[in-house]
Amino acid sequence: MSSRMASTVLGVGTGVFVIAVIWVVTLLSCILLSRASGAARLSSIALFFLAVIITLILVFFPRASETPSPEKEVQIVDSFFIGRYVFLSLISVIFLGSLFLALSYYILEPVYAKPLRLR
Repeated sequence: MSSRMASTVLGVGTGVFVIAVIWVVTLLSCILLSRASGAARLSSIALFFLAVIITLILVFFPRASETPSPEKEVQIVDSFFIGRYVFLSLISVIFLGSLFLALSYYILEPVYAKPLRLR
């Protein structure tokens, strides 16, 4: 994996999160400033336009290119291939043996006759 792929969450880069945080903070600030009176109430309009300007700058002047650079394909080699199959066969033999023993105890369980009541 390249460093670019490591900085994405759900296929979305950090810029989207920065824009989301800017707008969440802006909307919360506008809601809080809408309760104020006087010049503080009008500052919410300036804050909104500041968020618009920052968003436009981040959208139209990105730092990275839109298409990722081609990556070299990584070949995965399983060096523990034989050991894995030996372990799998050992576990399978143990499972089948325990299944056979459990079924033999179930099938060979003695069934005792109920005593007859004499009058």
